[in-house]
Amino acid sequence: MRLPVICFVLVSAMLCPASRAQVPVFQVTPIQSSIQFNTTSSRPLAGNFDKWNATLTFTSRDPTSAVLQVEIQTASVHSRNSKNDDELKSKDLLNVAQDAVISFKSDKVAQTGKTTYDLVGTFTMRGVSKPATLKLVIAEQGSGSGYVQGIVPFDLKDYGMTTRKIGERGEVDLNLKAEQVSGPALIRKRFQ
Repeated sequence: MRLPVICFVLVSAMLCPASRAQVPVFQVTPIQSSIQFNTTSSRPLAGNFDKWNATLTFTSRDPTSAVLQVEIQTASVHSRNSKNDDELKSKDLLNVAQDAVISFKSDKVAQTGKTTYDLVGTFTMRGVSKPATLKLVIAEQGSGSGYVQGIVPFDLKDYGMTTRKIGERGEVDLNLKAEQVSGPALIRKRFQ
């Protein structure tokens, strides 16, 4: 009885790496990427996030199988001005003491052009989740690179941010560069 179980485990272990090699593997390169937070109000504020993690994975060679996950550490925001940093991190805006992470996770991909795709998913900040769409551009066949760009605009009050005026707006601006590190090339469908 033990021998068949051991054989099954060994065969499964040998087959797993082969199946992983059948999908393209991309890595987001932090040096060529950036994520920013901006507010437009009577006193605009802007800052860059230094600590974040982004993964772009594919379950097949079809680009529409992409899944993008982004987690941003809110306490890593900086504007190169300590007074502005304190305001960005305060409970009135990012509330870093209570809400340590801003996230985006795609759940659907739609091709919009020859090399462009919409990543439709959920944007979560300060415990509030709303739908959002980012753009994925995959370079021409064979180059193995791509980038994700998008601005998620929002009303500050929708995310529980204290505002002095009605209609104050904010945005999270994502610019992520990804390089293919292993696996076969993506196979794009013809776009009409």
